Amino acid sequence: MVIDVVAVAAAAVPSVVAAVTAYGSSVLSKATESSADATVRLGGSVLRRVLRRRESAPAVQQAVDELVQAPADGERVTVLKTELRRALQADPQLAADVEAMLRQAGVSIVVSGQRAVGVHTNYGIVQTGDHGQAAQLPNPPDPR
Repeated sequence: MVIDVVAVAAAAVPSVVAAVTAYGSSVLSKATESSADATVRLGGSVLRRVLRRRESAPAVQQAVDELVQAPADGERVTVLKTELRRALQADPQLAADVEAMLRQAGVSIVVSGQRAVGVHTNYGIVQTGDHGQAAQLPNPPDPR
């Protein structure tokens, strides 16, 4: 079976972001608590599994650490998604494991029909239609 690692990474990111947003730098220990909701637990589980891969762990951990500083920053979310994708592309077993975790948790996105758009979590503009126009302003500079 061929796994679409880009889709798996994209599907995993919302749960990982939810876990990081909920628990910050203590995400790996706290996301297993019974008080955590299913999305946060899934994100913590995915993150723990990905970080067990030594070759990609430093880059993924750095992306998580940066996201902890500004969880709503879309660019930092994109960096995390990129690092997850790279880890999944480099290790087919890791990709299969994460895909199975997502499937077991019921994460799926089905899109059909002309101009259909499927979004699990969106940090930008989604637009369909003829001659539509939209603009997304960049995030304001961090005042620090």
